Amino acid sequence: MATVTKTAQQNKPTATVKTEKKAASKPQSNQVFLFDKGNYMWMIGGVLLILIGFALMSGGKSIDPHKFNYDEIYSFRRITLAPIVILLGFVIEVYAIMKKPAETVQA
Repeated sequence: MATVTKTAQQNKPTATVKTEKKAASKPQSNQVFLFDKGNYMWMIGGVLLILIGFALMSGGKSIDPHKFNYDEIYSFRRITLAPIVILLGFVIEVYAIMKKPAETVQA
């Protein structure tokens, strides 16, 4: 009975590796951005509303540290208006992130 032996080199698959050198060229400007100018404008508006809301909420310091000014601290501006403005700013931020960018026509 004849025995067939294979060497280790016969069992190895041979793979050829091509190395291509790319010529130095300008980077392609085919990038697709996630947001467009409209999205960023909405984001800026939302951030401004949030900052305005925090500015409305600030203040209320009393001149006399031993006197508590109930009407100034619990005023409509600080308790109702400022939180509504801040929440409106956050809603605008969510809209700006979720808004689908306008389709651009590429020529």
